Amino acid sequence: MSNTEQTKRLTPASSETLLTLLETLPGALFVVDDAAKIVYANTSAQALLGATREDVVGKPLWRGAPQLVSTALYQAVQQTRQTRAPAEVEYVSPVTGTWLHAQLAPTAGGLMVQVQQGRAAARREAPVPQGESFSIEDLNGLYSRIGVLTPEGIVLEINEVPLAEARVRREEVIGYPLAQTRWWSCAPASQAQLCAAIARASRGETVRFEAVVHLREGLDRHLEVAITPHRDADHHIAYLVIAGIDITERKRAEAEIHALIDAIPQLVWTTQPDGSQDSCNQRWRDYTGQSTAESQGEGWMQCLHPEDRSRVRSAWQRAVQTGGVYETELRLRHGTTGEYRWFLARGMPVRDERGQIIKWFGTNTDIEEKKRAEEALRQSQERANILMNSNIIGIFVGEGGQIVDANDTFLDMTGYTREDLRAGRMNWTHMTHPDYLARTLEAQQELDAQQSLTPYEKEYVCKDGSRLPVLVGAVLLEHHPFQAITFVLDNSARKELEQRKDDFISMASHELRNPLAALKMQTQLVRKRLEKQSQHEAATALSRVEGPVKQLERLIGELLDVSKIQAGRLEYLQETVDLDALLHEVADTMQQIHTTHTIVVRGAAPRSLVGDRDRLGQIFTNLISNAIKYSPGSETVEMDLSTSEETVTVRVRDHGLGIPREQRDKIFERFYRATGPRQKAIPGLGMGLYIVQEIVKRHGGTITVDSTVGKGSTFTVTLPRKRDA
Repeated sequence: MSNTEQTKRLTPASSETLLTLLETLPGALFVVDDAAKIVYANTSAQALLGATREDVVGKPLWRGAPQLVSTALYQAVQQTRQTRAPAEVEYVSPVTGTWLHAQLAPTAGGLMVQVQQGRAAARREAPVPQGESFSIEDLNGLYSRIGVLTPEGIVLEINEVPLAEARVRREEVIGYPLAQTRWWSCAPASQAQLCAAIARASRGETVRFEAVVHLREGLDRHLEVAITPHRDADHHIAYLVIAGIDITERKRAEAEIHALIDAIPQLVWTTQPDGSQDSCNQRWRDYTGQSTAESQGEGWMQCLHPEDRSRVRSAWQRAVQTGGVYETELRLRHGTTGEYRWFLARGMPVRDERGQIIKWFGTNTDIEEKKRAEEALRQSQERANILMNSNIIGIFVGEGGQIVDANDTFLDMTGYTREDLRAGRMNWTHMTHPDYLARTLEAQQELDAQQSLTPYEKEYVCKDGSRLPVLVGAVLLEHHPFQAITFVLDNSARKELEQRKDDFISMASHELRNPLAALKMQTQLVRKRLEKQSQHEAATALSRVEGPVKQLERLIGELLDVSKIQAGRLEYLQETVDLDALLHEVADTMQQIHTTHTIVVRGAAPRSLVGDRDRLGQIFTNLISNAIKYSPGSETVEMDLSTSEETVTVRVRDHGLGIPREQRDKIFERFYRATGPRQKAIPGLGMGLYIVQEIVKRHGGTITVDSTVGKGSTFTVTLPRKRDA
């Protein structure tokens, strides 16, 4: 039965007697129901509150009597309601600053609270232990803002700082939900944060969060808030303590720092003390395509290469646990292209004055080019090791004329030992045969000028005095400009084979030339006799034999020329040549022999040039012959003549098969034949251009080729008009 119902069942006389009795009791008297709403307040209570009965009755005790509200009274009320036993408590009113002594007694439908001002002369043992009571004065000065709330979020106590900033009176706040105060309700997002935090704290969780509050027009504050639950003896949540620190200046400084961080070219990030990422700069967001929210926590790991995640997570967790420096290399995915690039990740802990980690600050620096360079260096070192360990190629490092290092292959080739090397008894200039010293000095000049050397042939004198034919190439070491690494290939087997081939060619040419001359002469004599005897058919048949005989004669002549060139015995005349007449003569002769193509001559050449007329004719006969052979589907071969004060230039152009780029430098080599199937079908031994180049060089000129596969080739011969006899 409620107090109201009990009062209604009283007779008018007994009701009046009870009210009179309640009015005569010392101090302020409140009767509240089970919902803690005031159902009665005597005259002293009304005077204490400065309010009428109508202002008080029907309101919650915490809102209707703000002058009485405190954590101590709230705990006593809760305990009396739970235990149904009387209690008493003594505390300082947060509103008036005066001591209040409250006695509580359970009633059938609620409880009765009697409050007297001042401290009791003799106190009984309080049902609520005094050590557990909480006073707002205990924490004034420790935090900027602090308050005590019921588990439902009703304000029991609050210090002066937030009241002064918001310019509100304590009575306007005490007994009301904190979330409905001006500074929280004007910021809906922060208000929602607060309500959620109170709900979590009322379930026993300590909650921390950051929020912006609007204290009044033009005054916002960024707070770091903590709500801590406090339990009673029965482990129930008795009340909540909320503390807020003003971090507005810190946030402003952080915003300035973030603006600076966004301008840093590296990818920058920060984390909480536990290693959970909380922010990143614009460069990170642009590269990864992640928003700040997406990268928070461990979200950033989604950008890592799958093969790196486990290793990077372990390294990061180890750094967080030990507080040491974090450094590792990792691959991050580009948000737009999906490609991975290498980065160097570094993280440093930021500590407060007590040495506690309050944040981690880290950067990711792009090292993709460095990694590529390292990989290229690694591969280069592998290749160098393979070369140095090669049993085919000799390698030595030279400084000046001295050999300072060499692989075993070079030592074996030359017969020297590693002891000779250490003793400084190996000098490549002294080891070079005198016949090749001039060529070697030219090669050294080329190496100094170009930092690399085109391979050339020479001979070394071995330790035992024997001669070793070699093919030599070299490069200067980039970081040691006075040192060069030289590669040496034993050329003795090829030289021996070439010598045998040259000997055979020379012998075969001489052996075949005399019988061939006799055969040619006999054939011509027989043909003439048959013609005189009017046996024209037989003469015609015999004339057909002369063509192959002439071809064989030309091939043997070329073989003999090659043999003489190799031996350095090809003879040249020094005579005045009418080059213009010679070129037209060659063109006319080739036109009579090859009727499938039209040979077009343009321009003019000088009528006076010093050289060997037959050898010069051999050059252009060969070039026109090749142009006809290698353009079977064309009808024209062109020869363009041009003259300057210093030189004469002859270009022989065909519109045939063309020469692949990779074969152009090889076609002037002895016995080289183009490797294409159509070229192979054309007869020849690969000697013509070798001989042509040699004759051009001996006349002080040059020969080059320009070619496009499927469109034809142009051979350009340039000869000096005047040269020393």
